Amino acid sequence: MRRSHGSRRGDRRGQSPDARVAGTRTSWRTTGDGEFFCPACGGDRNYRRREGQRRYVLLGLPLMSRGRTGPVLECAACRGHFATDAQHHPTSRRLSAMLRDGVHAVALAVLAIDGAASAATRQAAVDAVRGAGFPGCSEEQLLALLAAFGGCDGFDGAGGGEPAAAVGIELHEALAPLAPHLARQGREGLLLAGARIALADGPYQEAERDVLGAAGVALNLPAADVGRLLTEAARTPS
Repeated sequence: MRRSHGSRRGDRRGQSPDARVAGTRTSWRTTGDGEFFCPACGGDRNYRRREGQRRYVLLGLPLMSRGRTGPVLECAACRGHFATDAQHHPTSRRLSAMLRDGVHAVALAVLAIDGAASAATRQAAVDAVRGAGFPGCSEEQLLALLAAFGGCDGFDGAGGGEPAAAVGIELHEALAPLAPHLARQGREGLLLAGARIALADGPYQEAERDVLGAAGVALNLPAADVGRLLTEAARTPS
């Protein structure tokens, strides 16, 4: 049996002829653009921020308004629509940069608590920062940044029972925004990177435990888990 052209068009569009007679149609307009991590694609993509006007349509003619919809983020690749809070998830590139900065902050924090006096600790810090994505990092660069800490109010180069105020602030600013986007294993890995630096010249000093505890708080790790991880790191041969 010969199929009519109208039926063929209806099949391609996935809708019945009645749906083409009457229904609701949305007209979209673009109000911005940018880059985000697309939940559907699973990678960094460009997006358009779009807002829509819904209208009742009869025989192809728009009649009454049915209200506004959106705003949404439309992926330029898959054309999927997502809530605008999707743009708050960092892109892969941004997340990598945040992770590098996190390791850098932890390394500096351990050095700042009387760790710079040891050549082994300095080398461990350089190795950690290079491994995190700063291959050009040198001991001189870390020491120059460490000198900036020494000029901050509240920093005591001899260490102490509490991490210096400047060190704690740096840790919080680097780690707190990163923590929600890392799996537990990733957050524990950051803490262990600091533990390996602290252990490079021997057992933990009290001040080193304090600053690593502050890092654990910024990474949203329970205190009991922080203590367990630090103990396990101390028992593991370097």
